[in-house]
Amino acid sequence: MKTLKYLFLSVLFLSVNVYAQEQEKPVRKPGHTNNNKFKQLYDEFSTPNMFRTASGAPGPAYYQQQADYKMDIVLDDKNAKISGFETITYTNNSPDQLKYLWVQLDQNVRAKDSKSPLIEGGGFAPAQQASTFASTYMTDGFDGGFNIQEVKDTNGNNLPYTINQTMMRVELPKPLNTGEKFSFSIKWWYNINDHVNGRGRSGYEYFPEDGNRAYVIAQFYPRMAVYNDVEGWQNSQFWGRDEFALPFGNFEVNITVPADHILDGTGKLMNRKEVFTKEMMKRYEKAQKSYDKPVIIVSQEEAEAAEKGFSDKTKTWKLYAENVRDFGFATSRKFIWDMMAVKIGDKDVMAVSMYPKEGNPLWEEWSTYAVAATLKTYSRMTFEYPYHKAISVHAKNQGMEYPMICWNYGRPDENGNYSDRTKYGMISVIIHEVGHNYFPMIVNSDERQWTWMDEGLNTFMQYVAEQDFGEWHPDALSPGHDKYPSRRGPAANIVPYMGGDQDFIAPIMTKGLNTYQFGNNAYGKPATALNILRETVMGRELFDYAFKEYANRWMFKHPTPEDFFRTMEDASAFDLDWFWRGWFYTTDYVDIGVKEVKKFYVSSEPNEYAKMMAKRYGMELSDLPPLVFMVEEGSEEFKEDMKNGSLLDNSIPLKEYVMDNFTEAERANIKTPKYFYNVTFDKPGGLVMPIIVEYTYADGTTKTDHYPAEIWRLNDKEVSKSVASDKEIVKITVDPNLETADVDTSNNSWPKEVSESDFDKFKNEVRD
Repeated sequence: MKTLKYLFLSVLFLSVNVYAQEQEKPVRKPGHTNNNKFKQLYDEFSTPNMFRTASGAPGPAYYQQQADYKMDIVLDDKNAKISGFETITYTNNSPDQLKYLWVQLDQNVRAKDSKSPLIEGGGFAPAQQASTFASTYMTDGFDGGFNIQEVKDTNGNNLPYTINQTMMRVELPKPLNTGEKFSFSIKWWYNINDHVNGRGRSGYEYFPEDGNRAYVIAQFYPRMAVYNDVEGWQNSQFWGRDEFALPFGNFEVNITVPADHILDGTGKLMNRKEVFTKEMMKRYEKAQKSYDKPVIIVSQEEAEAAEKGFSDKTKTWKLYAENVRDFGFATSRKFIWDMMAVKIGDKDVMAVSMYPKEGNPLWEEWSTYAVAATLKTYSRMTFEYPYHKAISVHAKNQGMEYPMICWNYGRPDENGNYSDRTKYGMISVIIHEVGHNYFPMIVNSDERQWTWMDEGLNTFMQYVAEQDFGEWHPDALSPGHDKYPSRRGPAANIVPYMGGDQDFIAPIMTKGLNTYQFGNNAYGKPATALNILRETVMGRELFDYAFKEYANRWMFKHPTPEDFFRTMEDASAFDLDWFWRGWFYTTDYVDIGVKEVKKFYVSSEPNEYAKMMAKRYGMELSDLPPLVFMVEEGSEEFKEDMKNGSLLDNSIPLKEYVMDNFTEAERANIKTPKYFYNVTFDKPGGLVMPIIVEYTYADGTTKTDHYPAEIWRLNDKEVSKSVASDKEIVKITVDPNLETADVDTSNNSWPKEVSESDFDKFKNEVRD
């Protein structure tokens, strides 16, 4: 009989375990595919190869092309026209033979025959600005776009070319083999657009009060497209939203502008002493040694005096940049200019700001500090900033980035007054655009295909940098604020989007041009996902190590989404396929709640389940081994046990087991739980996430448990946890600190919290 008892004991425990698992298994029907949320992403990912490894690192055969530029640029301020002559030297590092080259002509998005306006639907807006209406329906529109005057090889021979909207195919005289270079030149010009009234990432702002323009110039030259192992030639047209995929190279650029203009741009200024006055040189040398406060290079008084000049003479600024993917510059006689040195590792980087008087006092007070803070945070989280400067240029309604330079909005009113919203908006856009130096200017993802890889990753980093800025510059915070009021990053801020109409939400893994709610999709959601991954799923230490590994693996290279996903797992030992699938490949949302809570007590009396099992195996209850049973509070078994005193305090089998198996010292420290709960969590939302639970006890203390996301692996609908406690639990709250972007918190508490309806609030207000 002893053997039979032990056999029954094993069968009983096995049956209980099987019973629990059966309760957690979803019902499966014949013919269903594997839709488990924890299925690996083999179907979505490309097969690893010699170019890109399964670990997410560049493979031994990884390559990338190089495009070097020599340019002579002339800006005609009177006619708002720019012209250039450029020589491109293209190096074929691929294993492929190339018959032709593709060049991007992004300015053609503003050509009169551009098809970009034709892809937008929506009909007439109920109300629109008069300027917009007039330019759309009452004029011929802006005469923009490249005028290509010639395309020639180095011997002066014309090269055949074909223009297809914003792309130009240049035919090669002979195929370009692996390791070979080919040089050719392009002569071009175009009319510069008014970026304030016509929008656009570059152009000018016109100031009618003094007749001047401030230019922020980019996408201004024909640029080589990317050719790589993933897609071959990147041949997606520029429709106006998706940004750019570009190869790295060296730039030698000479820019001729009016002699009274101030100019800065990508690269080192090679003729500083020729274009600077002696006083400017003295101030510049002082700025190189100033680490705590910006030094004014061109003052507001000097800029206001220059506004009245309109020199007929010209000056050429010579810039040289190595290993950059693009080039941009800003120029105007209106610019105030300040600089400050920032210590990054063992070298100094210049934080620079350029702005008209219309930007003051806001810009003089905060712009350069924001640049410096960005470089510090991003360098800590990724790699040390490799370039010698980072420039923030004030431009109305702008937020755009290029290597070493960016333009940013934020302007006081005519009296110099500004709100907190304007101040924080300016600081945030500067952090964001300067941060783009890292993603994608250095970690060079394809913005045109995967917008989130630069905007989302950078918005996540922006959140980290904003919080740092608030700590480093508490005087920037408004009264009553103890931290920087970030707009994107905190989980709760993405809830309205994720819980919105599914007909107007697209997965993150969608080409940017084709997404609904572009800002939420490309910026907000991926940034929030990474913040949750860092704070809630992985923890900062593991996340930060893996994120830095990704940045260092792919700096000055061309990563894909898979390279990012794989590296994050490879460097952390976290299997995150469930996370990538849910957050990036679907539009599922988070909704986890407390479905049911049952209280149990320990009993030595056989419960109904034990009786059923004994009957199944033909045993008498008297033959059962000394077992401990759980009975639910309020059940008939519970009421019976209360009568005969067989609950925990008088559970003889439990006491005997403790006496027989623990020493006196061990018994002194043994836990004596008095309360037992079975908590069932359900998941109405589709996203798998960890369950963060706060237990509140009768004495007012709390305890928080983090159940990993894998708790849902066998049941995607609901799971149960047994909780033993020496204190009575009076409240259970899921996601108490709003860390998971749960779209419905009404089911997050036990006992269920009854929220006051708007009508009840109104009645109570009237009553009061």
